[in-house]
Amino acid sequence: MYGKRMKKYIFSALLAVVTLTACDKVSPAGILIANTDVDDRIKMSRDYYRIHEGDLFLFKQAPDGEYTFLVGADSHLTTDPGRMQEMLQIGIDDDDLFYAHLGDIADTKAEYYIVLDNVILEAKEKYGKKHFKPVTYMDDYDTPHTIYMDTVSQKLYEVKDIPLPFHPVVGNHDITNNGWALWTNMFHSSFYMGYVYVENDGFDYFDRLIFLDSASGTLGEAQIDEIESHFFEADFPYMDKIKIRHTFVFGHTNIFRPSASEFASTFTREETYYLLDKFDHWNTSIVFSGHVHDWDERKVGDITYLTLDTMCEKNRPEPGDYLVRVHVKRDGSLSWERVHMNYSPRH
Repeated sequence: MYGKRMKKYIFSALLAVVTLTACDKVSPAGILIANTDVDDRIKMSRDYYRIHEGDLFLFKQAPDGEYTFLVGADSHLTTDPGRMQEMLQIGIDDDDLFYAHLGDIADTKAEYYIVLDNVILEAKEKYGKKHFKPVTYMDDYDTPHTIYMDTVSQKLYEVKDIPLPFHPVVGNHDITNNGWALWTNMFHSSFYMGYVYVENDGFDYFDRLIFLDSASGTLGEAQIDEIESHFFEADFPYMDKIKIRHTFVFGHTNIFRPSASEFASTFTREETYYLLDKFDHWNTSIVFSGHVHDWDERKVGDITYLTLDTMCEKNRPEPGDYLVRVHVKRDGSLSWERVHMNYSPRH
C-alpha cells in the first residue's frame, strides 16, 4: 500500500525494535535513556556531516536584507497530522525563511513516521509550487511527470528532493525505544549549523544558526569536543571582514524551569554554566527550547531564553499560541511574537 517508503520505515522499525504505543497524553519527562547515547549520536551525526556537508550546512540569503523564521516544539505526532500540517502551511504562506522544530517531533513508531513523511512530502510540493517553476515531461510510457526548477540556481528537483527549509533538533521522546533509527533515517544529523547572509549598506553580515543535541539532557563529551574544536565557528573566506550579527540557538532540553512546579533542566550545574558562557561567547540573541510543555520567557544579560509550549494535539487540544516567529530587520534589530494555531481535533 505504501510502497518503498513503507518498506523503508518497516526496516527502520525492525532495526529499532520499536515497541512504543501512543498514550492519551504525552509526558515531557519521557525516558532519558536509549540504546544510543548522546556521544553515539554525535559521532554518527559528525560522520554523516563530513560526507554530506553540502546537504546539512545551511546557507541562506535574506531577501531585501530582512527575514522571519518560525519555531515550534513537541508535536508528538501520531495518527493526526493536523498541527504539523498547520505549522508548515503557516511557514509557507507567510514566507518564513526557515522553520525550526525543537524536538519530540513524532512518537517512535514506524507508522507515525510514515504519517510525518507524508506531511513533509505534501509541504515540499506546496513549497515547490510557490517558489519554483514547474516543468512537465513525458516518460517512456507517455505518462506526464512534474519536476520543479529553481530559476536562480537552475537546479531541477523531484518533489521528494525539494529543499523545504524545515530544520528539527532531536528530543528525548525521539530517541526512546530506539527511535533514533527512525529519526535519523529522515533527518540524518542531530546537531548542525548554518548562516543567514545579510547585506546592509555595503557591509556583509552573517546571522548564525546553531542546532544542538540535548535529547539526553546533557551535551555529552563528544559534542563538547566538537564545540571546543570550534565546529560552530567555521571559517569562511574573508571571515575577518564579516561580522556575526546574531546567533540563534535551537535545542530541546530547557535551561530554566517555567515555574517551581515544572520540570527542572536536566543539565548539571557545571554544564549549565558552560552553556551560558558559550551562549555569551557566540553573541547569542535568542535561545529556543521546549521539552517541558509550557511557555516561559526570560532575559539573562543580553540573551533572551524562550521555552515553547507543546503544539501536540493530545496535550493542547484547543487552538492557541504555540509557535514563535522572529522578525529580523536589515539594520539588525529584531523582535518576536507568538503565533496562533487554529487546528483542533475537537472541531
